[in-house]
Amino acid sequence: MRFLVTGTAGFIGNFVAERLLARGDEVVGLDNVNPYYDVRLKEDRLGRISDQPGFTEARVSLEDREAVAEVFARHQPDRVIHLAAQAGVRYSLENPHAYADSNLTGFLNILEGCRHHDVEHLVFASSSSVYGANTTMPFSVHHNVDHPVSLYAATKKANELMAHTYCHLYGTPMTGLRFFTVYGPWGRPDMALFMFTKAILEGRPIDVYNHGEMRRDFTYIDDIVEGVVRTADQVATANPDWTGDAPDPGSSYVPYRVYNIGNHSPVSLMDFIGTLEDALGMEAAKNYLPMQPGDVPATYADVADLQEAVGFSPETPLKTGIERFVAWYRAYYGV
Repeated sequence: MRFLVTGTAGFIGNFVAERLLARGDEVVGLDNVNPYYDVRLKEDRLGRISDQPGFTEARVSLEDREAVAEVFARHQPDRVIHLAAQAGVRYSLENPHAYADSNLTGFLNILEGCRHHDVEHLVFASSSSVYGANTTMPFSVHHNVDHPVSLYAATKKANELMAHTYCHLYGTPMTGLRFFTVYGPWGRPDMALFMFTKAILEGRPIDVYNHGEMRRDFTYIDDIVEGVVRTADQVATANPDWTGDAPDPGSSYVPYRVYNIGNHSPVSLMDFIGTLEDALGMEAAKNYLPMQPGDVPATYADVADLQEAVGFSPETPLKTGIERFVAWYRAYYGV
């Protein structure tokens, strides 16, 4: 089967492409390798898959309508896994237009490609950030998510709405996946684990927001990939019990679904830091700060729907995942 995977120079997209290639699928990898963070890291990720049989690179920006259309026309993918996006809650306060370009215009270009080329199934990355001001835990796909607290979250909620609209209009099955704090080897430098590890090894204090009163559902990369691939393999179907009188946000009368992918086991920020300190064999100097705008104090994934749909839920222990990340970081940077 031929997959178009967007974001193959990125963290999750690179691992998803690697998994698909390993099982014999063809992968067309779309990425513009932008300088949001270290381009060398992105190029090195691509180096892990670029020479594998079945991989074709398309160095294209999502917001380039003609270039994206050309990728679809030339390669005619059977299915699409859309993982490329402008990521990061905090950066959306600094550069909001980047989010409109990539996450809104770019996603529209992907939807148009799927529409015009009879794609069998589109799986796209949403985010736990869409839960915004929700406080009922664990977060469920059956909850209303109409109160985002960052522009990044708003664009991801918009992606879900856009996907449902195209599914209704044109019938392409679509599945949105809400990722919960993904971490692991080859991870993003703007994520806490990467920043904390770098600071601690360099003898600098780490910034601890909300004075450490935070909880996150940390999800290891291998678990995310397993969930993405299983979901891509199972084409979304309509919910025969869906009714407009009592609408279910997680499904629809058309072949549209939304699932959480999280470890369904939130960890306090201080316990997370302690686990990292143990893995490094070093104690962190801590700079306690207030909550940042756009952030939320806790995330916690209800993954019952994912488990029921594809027979899988994440389970890698945090200690195991952090130890694997630290081993990779030391080897990659020689520290």
